[in-house]
Amino acid sequence: MHAMQYEVTLPADYDTGIVRARVARVGHLLDDWAGLGVKAYLLRERGVHGSPVSQYAPLYLWNSTEGMNAFLWGGPFQGLSDDFGRPAVRQWTGLVYEEGVAAGSPALFAVRHRAPVADGAVYAEVAAEAVEKAGRLARQDGAVLAAAAVDTSRWETVHFSLWEHGTPKADGDLFQVLHLSAPGRSALPGGRHW
Repeated sequence: MHAMQYEVTLPADYDTGIVRARVARVGHLLDDWAGLGVKAYLLRERGVHGSPVSQYAPLYLWNSTEGMNAFLWGGPFQGLSDDFGRPAVRQWTGLVYEEGVAAGSPALFAVRHRAPVADGAVYAEVAAEAVEKAGRLARQDGAVLAAAAVDTSRWETVHFSLWEHGTPKADGDLFQVLHLSAPGRSALPGGRHW
């Protein structure tokens, strides 16, 4: 599994209805994208659920780098770049993926929590803690799925979870899920990835 996210930070007075309409119009384009496990079309709005910014920030869990590269270099990413400018694309290597206790429910909210890996940390312990936390999140009431990944260029972990309700039992940035494309979700390898 390979995780990927980009953030388009919007002006404070931006009409987020434009983003909602865009997702309603093009969200289905990745519903059968080869190599894609899950794409959550995420939006947070300034002043809603404590968000300091308005941001469109899709998050992807890829089954293959070929699918990811086809998206970035020959697919819909060009349209997003043309409309909003080219955002930096963050990428993380997958550590764990877990289906949640509410796996069959629609995902309405997402939580993303990024944390630095401390200098001097024992990497095996950091990875084990990430796996344990993802499992704990997946067992919480309302959890649709949970995943963790690491960016070794920045030494940062990210936990990502989807929820069926707006009161998730996870710390981090809270997003609304506008659409979920999940053509290869069942093929995402469960459990730890090493």
